[in-house]
Amino acid sequence: MTREVFISYSQGDHACAMELVGRIEAEGIHCWIAPRDIAPSTDWAAEIIDAISNSRVMILVFSASSNDSPQVRREVERAVHKQVSILPFRIENVVPSKSLEYFLSAQHWMDAFPPPREPHYARLCAYLKHQLSKADSGAIGGADIASTRPAPILAGTVPLDSAELVRVERLLAGYIGPIARHLVKAAAPRSSSLDELVAELAKELETETDRHQFTQRWRSGEPRAR
Repeated sequence: MTREVFISYSQGDHACAMELVGRIEAEGIHCWIAPRDIAPSTDWAAEIIDAISNSRVMILVFSASSNDSPQVRREVERAVHKQVSILPFRIENVVPSKSLEYFLSAQHWMDAFPPPREPHYARLCAYLKHQLSKADSGAIGGADIASTRPAPILAGTVPLDSAELVRVERLLAGYIGPIARHLVKAAAPRSSSLDELVAELAKELETETDRHQFTQRWRSGEPRAR
């Protein structure tokens, strides 16, 4: 299901994130937030990746807690990769860590301090409504909110060897953890060979060193990442 807004937050900011969702949805804008919108007995990582891909904008509840959160960094990285617009909603006067600064340096920021937060929530809702209406009318550009579409599945591709897919997944998981399973599953139908799949998955890694290592480990026949 397509949602306009994905809410990224750390557990320490759960109360603020839920307040924000309530205000945004009161304006008729649909949100996706974990764990509320994760179905029981589903793959948590896969649900989050799909939700980011199907959102038009990510609101990052930014604080000292989210600044130190590996999960938040991963969500932001996925949004950047999927070209989903990110709006950091800064609830504390905190400077982004280097890993987050890399992804957020070109983003527009909205400060939500000092308290009370209600005026800041209202300002955010007004901004979202304006930007989403521009997106609906097609009058967008630059850093404005843009809708993304998943890449088409290529017809007639040759099924890839399942054992080799498991090896690729294990290698990738050594770098990015359990989301590797979902990424391999999503990319395999679009790849005509294992080499093409590995090249596509290498783009998911953050540094050139990791991309090179991942590719070399695949080529060397290494069964798993060390």
